Amino acid sequence: MVAVTSTGVYCRPTCPARTPKRENARFYASAAAAEAAGFRACLRCHPASPAASAAVVGTAATIRRALKLIGEGALDEDRIDGLAERLGVGDRHLRRLFAKHVGASPVSLARTRRAHFARKLIKETSLPLARIALSSGFGSIRSFNAAMRETFGVAPRGFRDHRAAGREEKHLTLRLPFKPPLNWEAMLSFLRPRIIPGVEHIEGGAYRRTISFGDWAGVLEVRPAPADRCLLLELPVAPPVAVMPIVARAARMFDLGADVRRIEDHLMVDGDLARLVRAHTGLRVPGSWDPFELGIRAILGQQVTVAAATTLAARLVAKFGEPLASKHADLTATFPTPEAIARADLPSIGLPVRRAQALQQYAAAVRDCVVRLDGTRAVHEVMAALQSLPGIGSWTAEYIAMRALNEPDAFPASDLGIRRRLSKTRELTEEEIIERAEAWRPWRAYAAIHLWMASHESENG
Repeated sequence: MVAVTSTGVYCRPTCPARTPKRENARFYASAAAAEAAGFRACLRCHPASPAASAAVVGTAATIRRALKLIGEGALDEDRIDGLAERLGVGDRHLRRLFAKHVGASPVSLARTRRAHFARKLIKETSLPLARIALSSGFGSIRSFNAAMRETFGVAPRGFRDHRAAGREEKHLTLRLPFKPPLNWEAMLSFLRPRIIPGVEHIEGGAYRRTISFGDWAGVLEVRPAPADRCLLLELPVAPPVAVMPIVARAARMFDLGADVRRIEDHLMVDGDLARLVRAHTGLRVPGSWDPFELGIRAILGQQVTVAAATTLAARLVAKFGEPLASKHADLTATFPTPEAIARADLPSIGLPVRRAQALQQYAAAVRDCVVRLDGTRAVHEVMAALQSLPGIGSWTAEYIAMRALNEPDAFPASDLGIRRRLSKTRELTEEEIIERAEAWRPWRAYAAIHLWMASHESENG
């Protein structure tokens, strides 16, 4: 972040405002750090958006996990010692990490996040301000008003368009910003054959799926915004406590925090990979709405075709999912919970006994927190826990790390599609593929997506 002493405002480096004199500029690692130093947020460039904070996410692994949890509201109802305990570290150590990598405390960062999210809801919806305060994680209207004045120098009503009457809405439409490029068509091309019937649907360039949060369930839709650097997220008005986590998960599902230019520049040092990157500029790593669901899909996909795994997933949802009434005929249920799958009669849907046992043991491990997919544990710990379960090997663990845990360096080296694409003159061994991929660190997951896309296109002419 660039802060300007003469104005008391901080901005993104790409802000369209006039460039300040060098002697008036101060530089900070994050929006929270700039605010802790007494600067207010710029009202033009949205300096706390995901695209602006991507560099922070690339720091220490513990910080990355903490940022994810804070983004989903971990400090809205809990204290920093509770967050530290969930992460498996001491609260003093967590504070030291934030001071080093973020330049502000976890509490300051959470407060900044709440204020910027509240501003987003004020500008993009007509929700009443009291509901916006609760949806942004503020415990009271007083703390909401104080944070907005301190962060922006403006009362909350100052952001409200005069046409917005503060009425209740049945649906929200929110912008999900990203740093270009984003290859939306390539994203949908990857997801389309893998969508779970009854839960997901792609139509007319829009992705839709059923979601649940506690006892609440609904359907969200994500589609591109023409000529704008954002996707549009549409969802029913959810309980206030659910709104911010839903937005954070949707952005993560489509990898909107990635600095794709930087990643592509790194990968294009490899001449063969450079051709694939140029063919699909802006390709990101498709994530998942629910890490548990993605794990089930990965286990179903072992040693069978994508189409066969999709068929099995549809049967699973039809029999064990929670029915959902919606206006979309293709969306009929939410995905089964770990509890439901752990006790289900899975062979009744045509699953081999061993595959059914693997699914149930995985579901029980997630239910009992033996395997933690909530971002509180390091990726290598989660992968080790996964591979300790019967029927889960390195390919499945790497795939789950890549798409469910958003690990940018995960790499399923044993994947047949990757092996075929890299084996030009002779078939490479898994060890040789791993050695070849060393040059792609720390972005091997992005290399894998490009290799999969190229393999799929060569198979389909």
